[in-house]
Amino acid sequence: MGVAEVVTPDRLPGKRIAVLVCWFLGMGSLLSWNTMLTVGDYYYKVFPKYHPSRVLTLVYQPFAVGTLAYLAYNESRIDTRWRNIAGYILFFVSTFGCLLLDLATSGHGGVGPYVGICILVAAFGVADAHVQGGMCGDLAFMLPEFIQSFFVGLAASGALTSCLRLVTKAVFDKSHDGLRKGALLFLAISTALELACVFLYAFYFPKLPIVKYFRTKAAKEGSKTVTSDLAAAGIKQIEENAKVEDRFTLKQLLYQNWDYFLDLYLIYALTLSIFPGFLFENTGEHKLGDWYAVVLIAMYNVLDLIGRYTPLIKCVKLDSRKGLMIAILARFLFVPAFYFTAKYGDQGWMIMLTSLLGFTNGHLTVCVMTVAPKGYKGPEQNAMGNLLVLFLLGGIFSGVCLDWLWLIGNASF
Repeated sequence: MGVAEVVTPDRLPGKRIAVLVCWFLGMGSLLSWNTMLTVGDYYYKVFPKYHPSRVLTLVYQPFAVGTLAYLAYNESRIDTRWRNIAGYILFFVSTFGCLLLDLATSGHGGVGPYVGICILVAAFGVADAHVQGGMCGDLAFMLPEFIQSFFVGLAASGALTSCLRLVTKAVFDKSHDGLRKGALLFLAISTALELACVFLYAFYFPKLPIVKYFRTKAAKEGSKTVTSDLAAAGIKQIEENAKVEDRFTLKQLLYQNWDYFLDLYLIYALTLSIFPGFLFENTGEHKLGDWYAVVLIAMYNVLDLIGRYTPLIKCVKLDSRKGLMIAILARFLFVPAFYFTAKYGDQGWMIMLTSLLGFTNGHLTVCVMTVAPKGYKGPEQNAMGNLLVLFLLGGIFSGVCLDWLWLIGNASF
């Protein structure tokens, strides 16, 4: 009689499909917002005096951070399934709202339409807090490949929208009202993909065998956030094995992992102090003309995507806590580098710098996210996922505020 083969969790059926689904759900988590950023040249034409790239980002972030702070504090009592479904539905509704608003106003500017866009962008922030924190908390107690794939999907949304923007700009460049046609096409595509994410997460993802395995395991360890997911997969209530006194509090998790939280905060504070506002408004005029900002945004997004795959190469992945902190602090050299390049350098140097900014952002983000949640049980890993995203969004908010400092001394301000 042969010896039965031991099936490890990562060899359960559905792993590759789950990785692909996580990628698609990650793309849907930022697709709407990246669409707004990528069509920034259109909004600068419609609202030339309102600093769209800076103002819309500043509107987005307080709602994202504030909502996620509340959700992270109460994560153990919030059903992850309905939280994520609500987030994807809100993405769909608000993206569709942007499309309808532009059609209703025929692409005209003014305070009224701009306020309407700001309200819809605020809804993006609320949706982002639901989805990113919820998905990261959910995937934190599964395989590291899942959370990496999710974050690759986040970057893929930017790369996809940037590449499509280059194509549509080339196609509609000579046509009447070409910028608006490209923007409307983007919003329509984003609306359809957000709706697909709703159905994919609600009806397909929870039924994958490997996903059911990890959620069942988390339930046995005391997680209450997976109850609806298990019910949707046809699994009855599971009795938990973990004792309440064995669990870590949010305060303990913050104390034990403060450097990981600081890592993510600093990564995004630096990145968003440069991207996208500086690239749109502070890089001057060059041979590429109105293509320049679009190319810079595209290069950032493509290299950010590539950087999120490179941690798969073990020799370049940073696992050391001290090494991560040193690398992240070294990125602040980008500030003087971008300043002097914008003042004295040509467009080639700026494109190279922007590419490096994107690559390091993606690589270091995935390194932190795949290392940090290890060594905890299901409930704590879910809490860690929420806290990591909270500090990530906090860094983005700080970076957005710091980005306005580039306008000091600018006459157009």
